[in-house]
Amino acid sequence: MKNKNKFLNSWGSKLLASVFLTTTLFTSCSEEKTIELEPFNSISETAAFTTPALIELSVTGMYNAAALGDFNGGNPRGYIFGAAFVQQGDNRGEDAVNLATFYQLTYTGTYDTTTANNTFYWADGYRLINRANIIIEGVTNALQAGTITQAVADDYIGQAKFFRAIAHNEILIHHARPFQDNPSTNLGIPYREIPNNTATNIEASLLQGRNTVAECYDKILKDLDDAEALTASKSVRSLTAKIERITKEAAIAYKTRVYLHMRRWDKVISEGIKLNGLYTITANPDTPFSSNLSNTESIFSLAQSAVNNPGPNGALASMYHPPFPLPSNGRGLVAISPIIWRNPSWLSDDKRRAEGTMVVTGATAYYPGTKFTKKYKDGVNKTDASPVIRYAEVALNMAEAYARQNDLVNGLARLNSVRNRSLAAPVTQSYTATSFANNVELLRAILVERRIEFVMEGRRWADISRLQNDDLAPIVGIPAKVANGGFSSLALASPAYALGTPYTGALTVNAIPYTDFKFIWPIPILETNSNPTLRAQQNPGY
Repeated sequence: MKNKNKFLNSWGSKLLASVFLTTTLFTSCSEEKTIELEPFNSISETAAFTTPALIELSVTGMYNAAALGDFNGGNPRGYIFGAAFVQQGDNRGEDAVNLATFYQLTYTGTYDTTTANNTFYWADGYRLINRANIIIEGVTNALQAGTITQAVADDYIGQAKFFRAIAHNEILIHHARPFQDNPSTNLGIPYREIPNNTATNIEASLLQGRNTVAECYDKILKDLDDAEALTASKSVRSLTAKIERITKEAAIAYKTRVYLHMRRWDKVISEGIKLNGLYTITANPDTPFSSNLSNTESIFSLAQSAVNNPGPNGALASMYHPPFPLPSNGRGLVAISPIIWRNPSWLSDDKRRAEGTMVVTGATAYYPGTKFTKKYKDGVNKTDASPVIRYAEVALNMAEAYARQNDLVNGLARLNSVRNRSLAAPVTQSYTATSFANNVELLRAILVERRIEFVMEGRRWADISRLQNDDLAPIVGIPAKVANGGFSSLALASPAYALGTPYTGALTVNAIPYTDFKFIWPIPILETNSNPTLRAQQNPGY
């Protein structure tokens, strides 16, 4: 698509978007139905689906919304999938260290209904959902009018349903209790399937309450099944579009993630098997990041460009890479925690520790001795793609499912398929059949491997949520963390990050019990102020 990343991010504010804005939008429908397009200038929402070129740009705008978001009125911060879901997912867990005020409320669990990061996670998530619903409606009408072919319409609708599914899923795991905890009675989130582009639809949205957790998962899977059936395969996509555009394979891969949360081990395996032979784990663990839109492992990532990215206050390299050798290389607001850095399962010569390639150590002028990720490398132009799902995750999802079904042979094979490429001496360091006495030991090794492999990729919170009170490897609440602000001097950082033994230093950010209302986020006050239905369904304690 030659117009990729040309769709300006103003659609989120100009179309009738998130339901929490409905009071304002309801009174100004006639002025707000505008999409700004490059090079087409401003056109109406209706006109946006009148030609194949404009429809393609409308679909591209959906990707732009997912990658950038609209933080507090026109500021791109990477909500909901461009960077923010990585940063929020990391900072809710114990394997990252927050060094500044940006993510402090997330890191320390001191958020409330007004917290900006939580508010715009919800808001931009629902903006993306609304945009997907507009695409589905507009493309359906364009097909009926003969503007586009059935195959083109199917592909576009499939992509929109994928975004609708994963946006709901992402909001759900932060704002609701996990699936294993009374899913038929616990409230999830409102699953929006109609566009808020008319007064009638807005009224319907205001009356719609929260679906149960079980209902949300059913709808997520229905959308992902539709996306698999409708969306083009990666074999049809060309060049970087195989990764930066949604494919049939991306829907399959994401289903392994959803089924893992539902504890449907059989479905994790059967969906994963569909991808056998279509992806391979790269020989070097850095390749999915150094060649993030051209490798055999990345399944779906959101592209960024030098002129279209979440900016210095959101881009992954800005947030995660420290400010050297030049200040433009990053701000280094989030570091790797010694809790995972010193985990004995992460071998000292593991290639994922490679200094200057996958890790960079803080220098004298900035958190000396502290370990930062270098997965995101372009602090200058901020072009690092945001990884949504990699084949390494599919392999570890399957490994876990096999282990839980007491299939040690296949579980071990899938685990080693990810781990071995990072070992300095696989012949002697690889796990074998004698490494684990039973499937529980194998399972726990797989769960640690997930923490190592996906450190600073935002996956930690999802695992913390789904493993609450697990029968084999339970996590109880949100684990305690090292101090907010990290280790300010080399004298403090050096012993904290010293390898050889597990970290036993201070954990001054207290654990949050699962029973505490702060385990899940509140519905933002901007939503509840204008939506009486959701105001009555606020999460307890807020």
